[in-house]
Amino acid sequence: MDRITAAEVFVEIADRGSMAAAADALDMSRAMVTRYLAQMERWAGARLLHRTTRRLSLTAAGEQALARCRGMLAFAADMPALPADDASPVRGLLRVACAQSLAEVVLAPAMTAFLRRHPLTAVDLRIDARAVNLVEERIDVAIRITNDLDPNLIARRLGECASVVCASPAYLAERGTPTQPDALTAHNCLTYSYFGRSLWEFSDPAGEHIGVPVGGNLSANEAHVLLAAAEHGAGIAMQPWYAANASIQAGRLVALLPGYTVKSLGIHAIFQSHRQMPPALRAMLDFLVEWFAQPLV
Repeated sequence: MDRITAAEVFVEIADRGSMAAAADALDMSRAMVTRYLAQMERWAGARLLHRTTRRLSLTAAGEQALARCRGMLAFAADMPALPADDASPVRGLLRVACAQSLAEVVLAPAMTAFLRRHPLTAVDLRIDARAVNLVEERIDVAIRITNDLDPNLIARRLGECASVVCASPAYLAERGTPTQPDALTAHNCLTYSYFGRSLWEFSDPAGEHIGVPVGGNLSANEAHVLLAAAEHGAGIAMQPWYAANASIQAGRLVALLPGYTVKSLGIHAIFQSHRQMPPALRAMLDFLVEWFAQPLV
């Protein structure tokens, strides 16, 4: 087992006074925390903790081990980044946050390919529509699709996300088919509730910009929900092509406004710092740039 991780686990147990609290702080199962502690005691050749039903306390050997573990972790934290060695395999766990539709359609196959290329890595996908706090939630990288990125964030642009306006055949049979963007104002448009305003933006065949304020009786904070609602005839949705393509090909949805291009969105990787970036994270960012360079549909 990894001695650095074992040292980190032991320090957390000592600082927090319980294995359960250490497991929560490290986002690790209690069984794994117990395994790391047992391995620490085997390495030390002595019991490190007094265990009672109410609390844990350090033995004399535990006090010595704690001081050494703190020194080991401090040394590891201060060690300068070394030049990458192409012969050294990339390894480690990466926690990746993204929205559900992107995870299901794009990142699931992307992460499968990444793990095949780097078999000593592991990926924990955290699915959430909201913008997560990387530090508080121990996230290595968050993938976001937006054109309104906070300039204070550290980000790497991965690619472009093309979108399509679509609706079900049943909705169009009942309400008619819009032939120009301005006609959307008369339709029930399904909107994404995290956007401060619902302005759908297009380019016409001549390249002129068109902005259309839209609204409707259903909004959601997850694009996949709006896609499902559109398939059931709830209204017109603007969806990423990667999410809507299968439904359009199957006839469950109809792509609207041919000749008009929906404004594309940037795909960004958000991370904490360029300094001392772990090799596994750098490898993933490079891989995602390569992956998103290919068409998503």
